[in-house]
Amino acid sequence: MAGSFWQKINRALTGRTRVDDDTLDAIEEALIESDMGVDTTLKVVDALQDRVEQDKYTSKEELMRFLREEIAALLDEGAGPSPKEMNPGTPYVILVVGVNGVGKTTTIGKLAYKFRSRGLKVVLGAADTFRAAAVDQLAIWAERAEVDIVKQQMGSDPAAVAYDTVKSAVAKGADVVLIDTAGRLHNRVDLMNELTKIRNSVRKVLPQAPDEVLLVLDASTGQNAFQQAKEFLRATDINALALTKMDGTAKGGVAVGLVDRFHVPVRYIGVGEHIGELKDFDPQEYVNALFDENNIK
Repeated sequence: MAGSFWQKINRALTGRTRVDDDTLDAIEEALIESDMGVDTTLKVVDALQDRVEQDKYTSKEELMRFLREEIAALLDEGAGPSPKEMNPGTPYVILVVGVNGVGKTTTIGKLAYKFRSRGLKVVLGAADTFRAAAVDQLAIWAERAEVDIVKQQMGSDPAAVAYDTVKSAVAKGADVVLIDTAGRLHNRVDLMNELTKIRNSVRKVLPQAPDEVLLVLDASTGQNAFQQAKEFLRATDINALALTKMDGTAKGGVAVGLVDRFHVPVRYIGVGEHIGELKDFDPQEYVNALFDENNIK
């Protein structure tokens, strides 16, 4: 059913004067429609039922408040530690992974622009050498963001590109390194081997690298995003998420489900195609947007 997250919940509660099994079933259906995922939805509904029994439900507004608080709590519990502060003089290396079509290259370009706008020196590494278009697209974003890029010809060893990128970043005194990787969910063993090789390669330059492994997911794909996260987490250590296509909230529950299920924090959300439309993820702001009755996307 179409409508924003708020509209789905509002429809589920309209005309109800007390909380019974039908009310909870309606809320459950609305949360699942919003791509929160079955497990997370059941957790929220169970917590909601406990709250209702404890605090005694008297109005739709109170039930809305209970929902807001439970969803905010899940985001806080699943977020994990914040990334370490960037150390002056040592590049902060971010390895970016994700399947083709989710907006991975665009996200890297937006991140480069975001960091450069903060006065940081950024170097991009075009380690997705299996597609010529990937290298060309990244080069275009590097030009837009006005940052340096390290690239080689198509078919080059991705680990070698990553090594050269970090080495160049150190030599230039860069603050941030963003390394693109092949955007395909091939055999997990192959994926693990490739990412391990890249990691070992950059550690020859910086022993702590990569500081962050950022998985980019398309929020509008719902359950496909959950499956992609599951596969990448099996293959490598993901410690941050970026969600693209979050300019509408009809499927806004996906962020809650991902954080709750995988205990990996959302760092960034893409809210448009413009280079400046990548926002730092703020859990409270996100929950406020979900429950904004004026948001009708």
